Amino acid sequence: MRTILNFNEKWAFVKGMTEAPAAIGSDWEVVNLPHTWNALDGQDGGNDYFRGSCLYAKTLKKAELPAAEQYYLEFRGANSSADVYLNGAHVAHHDGGYSTWRVNITEKLADETVICVIVDNAANDTVYPQMADFTFYGGLYRNVNLICVSSSHFDLDYYGGPGIKVTPTVEEKDAKVEVEVFLTNPQEGQTVVYTVYDKEENVVATVESKETKVCLDIKDVHLWHGRKDPYLYCCEAELRQEGEVIDAVCTRFGCRTFKIDPENGFILNGEEYPLRGVSRHQDRLGVGNALLPEHHEEDIDLIMEVGATTIRLAHYQHDQYFYDLCDEKGLVIWAEIPYISKHMPTGRANTISQMKELVTQNYNHPCIVVWGLSNEISIAGADDDLLENHRILNDLVHEMDKTRLTTIAAVSMCKMDDPYLLIPDVVSYNHYFGWYGGDTSMNGPWFDKFHAMHPTIPIGCSEYGCEALNWHTSDPKQGDYTEEYQAYYHEELIKQLFSRKYMWATHVWNMFDFGADARAEGGENGQNHKGLVTMDRKYKKDSFYAYKAWLSDEPFVHLCGKRYVDRVEPVTKVTVYSNQPEVELFVNGESIGKKTAPDHFFYFDVKNEGETTIVAKAGTLCDEGKIRRVAERNMDYVLREVGAVLNWFDVVEIEGRYSLNDKISDIMQSKRGKLWFISMALKLKKKMNANKKGKGDKDKKSGGFDVDLKADGGLMEMMGGFTVLRLSSMMGMMNINFTKEELLKMNKKLNRIRKPKNLK
Repeated sequence: MRTILNFNEKWAFVKGMTEAPAAIGSDWEVVNLPHTWNALDGQDGGNDYFRGSCLYAKTLKKAELPAAEQYYLEFRGANSSADVYLNGAHVAHHDGGYSTWRVNITEKLADETVICVIVDNAANDTVYPQMADFTFYGGLYRNVNLICVSSSHFDLDYYGGPGIKVTPTVEEKDAKVEVEVFLTNPQEGQTVVYTVYDKEENVVATVESKETKVCLDIKDVHLWHGRKDPYLYCCEAELRQEGEVIDAVCTRFGCRTFKIDPENGFILNGEEYPLRGVSRHQDRLGVGNALLPEHHEEDIDLIMEVGATTIRLAHYQHDQYFYDLCDEKGLVIWAEIPYISKHMPTGRANTISQMKELVTQNYNHPCIVVWGLSNEISIAGADDDLLENHRILNDLVHEMDKTRLTTIAAVSMCKMDDPYLLIPDVVSYNHYFGWYGGDTSMNGPWFDKFHAMHPTIPIGCSEYGCEALNWHTSDPKQGDYTEEYQAYYHEELIKQLFSRKYMWATHVWNMFDFGADARAEGGENGQNHKGLVTMDRKYKKDSFYAYKAWLSDEPFVHLCGKRYVDRVEPVTKVTVYSNQPEVELFVNGESIGKKTAPDHFFYFDVKNEGETTIVAKAGTLCDEGKIRRVAERNMDYVLREVGAVLNWFDVVEIEGRYSLNDKISDIMQSKRGKLWFISMALKLKKKMNANKKGKGDKDKKSGGFDVDLKADGGLMEMMGGFTVLRLSSMMGMMNINFTKEELLKMNKKLNRIRKPKNLK
């Protein structure tokens, strides 16, 4: 009978080792799994986290193992490539850092065996991801197990799958459940007993058969209906020989129907079920990607609290435990492989193997409805090889799974008539109008235009968001990184996206701040701060509650701006979010009135005199905060770049003239400004070319941005929302750096250029 032993404890660890040793050193560091060597340097900025080979080693004594005929090592995640050695002999290699894979170690198992695993997250041109806006944490960062089985057993070799595949089909009030199992070394006379249990563990259907594929019936089927009713069945398969169970597997599954309609969006079990939710990266502060069960549970609880009905699990396969939680909670999932940002002609085989692993390992999860083929892969344009790679993946998925659809996340610069948009079943776009370029009002009309051009293609928004840290202002502006601008941005996007029922899904980027060691933004380097919740999960930003007001049924009232106490203006705007119909605001104990707000966003003007206690009430619910009148702006609320050669307040500004603090889009409105920008772009190109000559492929190894700065209209539109100073800071992520002298010289030139009258 199958025995699974957790194999996480007491691994010897050596950083930077590339070869398997004959013995374990007595002075080596001892670690428990899950483990990553980038938990700290992968999120502190500088784009300098260690990427290379590290060794994990452990001794296994056969006498301490259960009696079995076959032994497998199971790795739930080793990022990103790994080699396994037993007593110095190489037994396995695996590419792809986010999936389960197994190694049959039976033949090489001695009385005492030294197991060495060399894990490597260094750059290469065959394994995805290689270019993306997140940290590629290295390590054995998920569980490692030892699986002990008989020689005849449910398959453990095929792409890390569970050995059982369950396909339910709903037919009116009933369901037919096709169960297929995959056997290794089956023998004459063996049978499989298939049993379906309901949630209360009652037997619903059972059959014993010599066949590896059977069909069972569920009468009066209880449907899996998202958050409203995430009902799960369980299917168990027992391999029997002469009446004795020699192996068994089980999997939960759900019975549901769904379709994605280009006019009415997502439809679950015949009912419109709007998919409004978030994306999730798996890492967290000080932990990296080496998560424990309680971390996954905290994440799912926060996502449930905000009221999301869907999660885009970006940009790779997530832990099986998290998919299990999504099944249990009724969250509808987009699952994808890390085919992202930069198409590598030499990486096709890896996209295929990672897709086979994703689908094989996750087929039974009812929460998953779409398989993601790629993310922003056409950022540098779509060539024939890229298109062929997508067609191969699309056909592969449809061959492996007849029940689900395929999708892609296209980047803003991808034209609406790009041929690669026609490959998947449904499409989503990553748009940041109002943050990286343009303004918030552009988002809804863009989707209307796409919908009019492609009325038969379901369209969604796979990423949108803006960054916020603990900076504050009463006059929020695009690009200021304040909590107030992020709240304003999401108010506008909620109203635009949620009102368009044809959009099949919307996913905020991101639920949580996450590690991106190449980033130097917002005053806290090494992170992407677009999360609704901080990376340590300790603070829910105001924008979190904007979504809760629209999506959650849990009654609440939230007073915004509680971290923004010191204010200079005599009358200040106070915002309250609530899903209740009416909110009353009290200032120092006195009511200043009640308001209703169909959009759930309540605004009040409050006199700012001395120190003021503000209480927002909705029925019996209340939330409290304080403001204080000050004579001068509290500079603790103002963005200061860490390690910046210049901050915005160090820049000389002349009224009616440009400076480094002006947006690219505003500078481009002046003829002289346009000429200046062209000259700056040429300097950028020179610096980039010098970097390439001087550093070889170092930029490819950084794991950061590698954007082609040629005059791409879409890219320039995106960059238009940045000030020159912010853009120069972002160039640092591409190893293009400006000295203080260069920036001051640039500012002096801009000071000579007059702004058009409409900009003064």
